[in-house]
Amino acid sequence: MATSKEFLNYVFEQLSMPDEITFRPMMGEYLVYYRGRLVGDICDDRLFIKPVPTALEMMPQAELAPPYKGAKNMIVADVDDGEFLRRLFEAIYDELPVPKPRKKKII
Repeated sequence: MATSKEFLNYVFEQLSMPDEITFRPMMGEYLVYYRGRLVGDICDDRLFIKPVPTALEMMPQAELAPPYKGAKNMIVADVDDGEFLRRLFEAIYDELPVPKPRKKKII
């Protein structure tokens, strides 16, 4: 089941950080970026967050599950608390991997 546009829009509205959040479509689902760093995935109308130490501390009771078959477990986040999600994204930012620079293809 692919993620609906309605769910994607709802998550975007809950985060209410239009200049800092971006989504990248990936096979019917979405990658979620905060200030250019990968925070997690949206799969099957659920938000999955990378299980970095601060996120695990902030959500000790959260469910861990793989976003898709064969994936590592991630934190399933409650999307109804936008204020908490904004604080979470800010708190885990420094623990997220810095994107690798893309190599330019020489033809």
